[in-house]
Amino acid sequence: MSEPLVLVQTHGRVAVLTLNRPKALNALSNEVVAELAQAIRGFEADPNISVIVLTGNEKAFAAGADIGAMSQWNFSDVYNADYLGGDWQYLRDVRKPLIAAVAGYALGGGCELAMLCDMIIAAENARFGQPEIKLGIIPGYGGTQRLPRAIGKAKAMDLVLTARMISAQEADQMGLVSRVVPTEQLMEKTMEVAQTIASMSLPSVMMAKESINRAYESGLSEGLMFERRNFHALFSTEDQKEGMAAFVEKRQPDFKHK
Repeated sequence: MSEPLVLVQTHGRVAVLTLNRPKALNALSNEVVAELAQAIRGFEADPNISVIVLTGNEKAFAAGADIGAMSQWNFSDVYNADYLGGDWQYLRDVRKPLIAAVAGYALGGGCELAMLCDMIIAAENARFGQPEIKLGIIPGYGGTQRLPRAIGKAKAMDLVLTARMISAQEADQMGLVSRVVPTEQLMEKTMEVAQTIASMSLPSVMMAKESINRAYESGLSEGLMFERRNFHALFSTEDQKEGMAAFVEKRQPDFKHK
């Protein structure tokens, strides 16, 4: 049997998905994304999982899409197949928090996949970029859309039009990543963050994610109303009662994720 393209582990309420194409620097193909989507669907439905971590290896998170597979495609091929739709699009709609733990190269589709996640924790050796312009194409999985929202128009133009690669430190300065950590501590530090989030009430975590994403994609007035309604809704949960009781009683809450 062939090796799985995505390795799956669980640690308490945290699931860890590891891209497993080391010889191809974890290049993203339809098959990789299909396995990734299948695993995430399972964890989305699992009440015992609160957070999903996505990572690669020390050399590459994902060094882009599978160019060898794409090189002979034409417009009809990509349009009729809805390339970058389907399972690729599903990853955008995951309700539970997705954390990208990035070491090595996160280029092209790999950079776009990382940006699609809710947080990027970058190792000191991480490198980000959108080199598609060198191939006679443009980013197609959010590189011209999420990137300017994350770092601004001027910086996004620089990266997309010149294909320049940036370090983890520069990505941090631009606001592209959440944290930069020592390379050898990437998974340790990422799991600390993931376990912290997983210890919170899952309904609260999911509604917080929804509300932040609404801010990212809508106007202020609509976003404030959406936030307020989610705030109100959480008063119907068991965890809200437990969380506030624990605060009053000066103890740690015992959330049931309900």
